Amino acid sequence: MDIKLLADNGTSAETFSAPDTVFARDYNEALIHQVVIAYQANARSGNRQQKDRSEVRHSTKKPFKQKGTGRARAGMTSSPLWRGGGKVFPNSPEENFSQKVNKKMYRAGIRSILSQLARENRISIVDEFTLEAPKTKLAADKLRSLGLESVLIITDAVDENVYLATRNLPNVAVIETRYADPLSLIHYKNVLITKPAIAQLEEMLG
Repeated sequence: MDIKLLADNGTSAETFSAPDTVFARDYNEALIHQVVIAYQANARSGNRQQKDRSEVRHSTKKPFKQKGTGRARAGMTSSPLWRGGGKVFPNSPEENFSQKVNKKMYRAGIRSILSQLARENRISIVDEFTLEAPKTKLAADKLRSLGLESVLIITDAVDENVYLATRNLPNVAVIETRYADPLSLIHYKNVLITKPAIAQLEEMLG
């Protein structure tokens, strides 16, 4: 798969031959959906909690007499039918939202996403991505010269200057190859990958 190779000034006169094992796979929408949903579910902390009828604050006194009022029978105000009563099936903080995805499926999903991004010309490759100083303006100017606004930068090792310069840019993220996840790949409009990161991706996913 030939992917455009960007120079520092944003020109792309050359192309880079990316490995077909990673960037030329078929698009599998069902697999990508499953991988993304599982990734989001596994990120949930599961710390929400509701109270059942034994945990809500209430009195054990009978609200009104059993007969003669014309109303339905009631024993306690903790009933789920009453306002302020307990929940029938309350959410527990121990609730587990995780979904299991096999390693082969996860890697296949990442390959499918990268292949589709390559076909849509949303992936660009650079020799390296470095900055002279940790200045946000330098990072913004460099990305503007490359023609990139919303971009995920994947590199073999995150340079400290690059990390400090891009952390305040709202539509830019810099990650190492091992931390590339399906949600980030589809969230940003473009993906910028360095040549050493391409080799790492081939080793991880090929």
